Amino acid sequence: MPLFLNDEQTMLRDSARAFVNEHAPVAHLRRLRDAKDPAGFDRGLWKQFAEMGFTGILIGEPAGGLGLGHVEAGVVLEEIGRNLSASPFLTTAVGAVAALEGSAQAERWYPGILAGDSVAALAIDEGPKHRATVGMRAERAGNGFRLSGTKQFVTHGHVADLLIVAARTAGGADDADGITLFAVPADAPGLTVGPERLADSSIAARLSLDGVTVDADAVIGDVDGGRAPLDRMLRAVRTGAAAELLGVGGGAMDMTIGYLQQRKQFGVTIGSFQALQHRAAHLYAEMEVARAAVLKAQQLLDAGDADADAAVSVAKAMTGLATTLAVQEGVQMHGGIGMTDEYDIGFFMKRARVLAEMFGDTHFHADRLAREAGY
Repeated sequence: MPLFLNDEQTMLRDSARAFVNEHAPVAHLRRLRDAKDPAGFDRGLWKQFAEMGFTGILIGEPAGGLGLGHVEAGVVLEEIGRNLSASPFLTTAVGAVAALEGSAQAERWYPGILAGDSVAALAIDEGPKHRATVGMRAERAGNGFRLSGTKQFVTHGHVADLLIVAARTAGGADDADGITLFAVPADAPGLTVGPERLADSSIAARLSLDGVTVDADAVIGDVDGGRAPLDRMLRAVRTGAAAELLGVGGGAMDMTIGYLQQRKQFGVTIGSFQALQHRAAHLYAEMEVARAAVLKAQQLLDAGDADADAAVSVAKAMTGLATTLAVQEGVQMHGGIGMTDEYDIGFFMKRARVLAEMFGDTHFHADRLAREAGY
């Protein structure tokens, strides 16, 4: 598979770039932050995403979507990252759609996602870092289940209409089997939500489920068989987060190169200094390697390839490293003003830090690859 976009994907990229540049630039994030917007994103903008067809990229044509793939979803996510756009696209149009695929719950929730009326949140993590363990208990109660436990860092969890909750119906926290996924409405009795603003001005929530009761229809997939839809969802959001990180790094790099071409010292642009040219060239090379890793992971996911899982971890690890380099170099090459609120480069650093942690940081995925290789 060639590691470049085809004509249709390029057209989608151009359309997404023009739309996001106009309607959700960094200035839009500033306004949300300064207004201390309680939602953390613009619901009107989310409706516009739906009108553009973006929310249905991964939803099949029979259900009213576009029936495209992870490459196309990544094209939109890269533009979201490049503009630091506040949007529930990753958790809703990628994560929730992947989790619900083929389930009875898809018929209930897909129309709202397609219309831009529904927002989904992924309640997976329970500790301070992303891990593959699930300890929250789900016990049989009548013809349904009773969920008890806590979840952390649930992005958009405070405003979500739907919560995708991973709970344990059998075994221990470290067991691969015995997990069940549930579609939990946000208004379920016994659910307490505590929103917290993160470094990049986005909002995540701590969830406490105190005997939240759901009926059997809330199960996504099979009881004790939630590992398959959970892994499918994680592959999708990890690749999506990598694509958004790629956009953040690309946006930071473009901003830095532009600054090097404009800022003058000793009567000449600082971009003419060889030391800075070497650093910029190194950054470009690292971003291109990360771009290839992300596109490869997307293509393998779309092809249903057995190697997709490893490629996803490579992509998330590589973009974490490359984008961290991009934002650090950006701040340093901007000099002291790079640390001020007046310049946008600091916003890129904050978004990169949050995205790098989502669904496993570089160390998590490097360790995961090493373990799979037998180390």
